[in-house]
Amino acid sequence: MHRRSSDNPVTLADVRIAAMDLLARREQSARELREKLARRFGTTPLLEEAIEGLRAENLQSDARFAGSFLRQRVSRGYGPLRIRQELRQRGIDNDTIEIVFAEENVDWRELAISALERKFGFRGSESVREDGDLREKARRIRFLQYRGFSHEHYSEVL
Repeated sequence: MHRRSSDNPVTLADVRIAAMDLLARREQSARELREKLARRFGTTPLLEEAIEGLRAENLQSDARFAGSFLRQRVSRGYGPLRIRQELRQRGIDNDTIEIVFAEENVDWRELAISALERKFGFRGSESVREDGDLREKARRIRFLQYRGFSHEHYSEVL
């Protein structure tokens, strides 16, 4: 899929069809869609026109993308800090992020426990005594921090 030659200029229909093809595969944020279309067609005012048209028809929705993305990341065991950061990187504004997080009722503490079980094969506090292996405890804390859990999520677990 390459840019058209000067003989065949890019039309709004071309951009719209390409955008709909991308959206048919998975939800896309407006920023992701814009970047992918720009790689294909170059920067043109038609990109914004096509994206706004798709938004008006509710074929593209940043809120729907954010909800889908949040559910996918939760199913993979990622915490709220990392998910928020990734949504911001994809062009989702803070208000939309807050709304989506409020709609999805996630027990982050249970998710942290589940992530530890998958990674280490046991619950967080098992096999790490109070005065036990601090190196192992630190390793688990780093894992949960990397996954995007805050201190309040893993302090209870560990």
